[in-house]
Amino acid sequence: MPTTKTETTDTAHKEPWRPQQMIEDNPIGLDQEVAEQLIPKLDEIQCTLWTLYHQYQKHHWLVEGPQFNDLHMFLEENYEEVHKYLDRVAERITALGGIPTSAPDAQAELSHVEHEPEGTYRIRQMLRHDLDGERTLAETLREVIAEAQDLGDPGTERTLKKVLTKVEDRAHHLDHFLGEDSLEHGRPNGEVA
Repeated sequence: MPTTKTETTDTAHKEPWRPQQMIEDNPIGLDQEVAEQLIPKLDEIQCTLWTLYHQYQKHHWLVEGPQFNDLHMFLEENYEEVHKYLDRVAERITALGGIPTSAPDAQAELSHVEHEPEGTYRIRQMLRHDLDGERTLAETLREVIAEAQDLGDPGTERTLKKVLTKVEDRAHHLDHFLGEDSLEHGRPNGEVA
């Protein structure tokens, strides 16, 4: 008798060797209480980066119009860069003794940025969604950087400052793409100026 997917999943995975909520002693000599305070915040940041990663990739796939190639490449560079830095944040979580959230539904719950609904938006609206996400992430990063500094964790502080610099660069470039003299100006019903 064949097993269903649900039956296979339930029995194949069993209980994890180390549950996600468990925080191990960290190998870097950071005070355990500091690690326990920062790990959830770092996890929220890496989950927010995942949301931005998926959104940039979606926009890369769906962008059209007169500046297609430039935007297509720009959005690809962004999702690749976001992935690089979310990996660094997740690695920092593991260095502190934690386990990064990896299930997409759980990541969406912890993200500070809401997933953009399915469907295609006009180019300017997609880029505004990206800019809003970057701003939200920048604000969150600044708060956690200050907390890491106050808690005496220069490693986390330095890691997040690198992430923040890239977030600010992307936001700055998005703002330029949204300038008055670029793209379709977003007139109703596709009207041209």
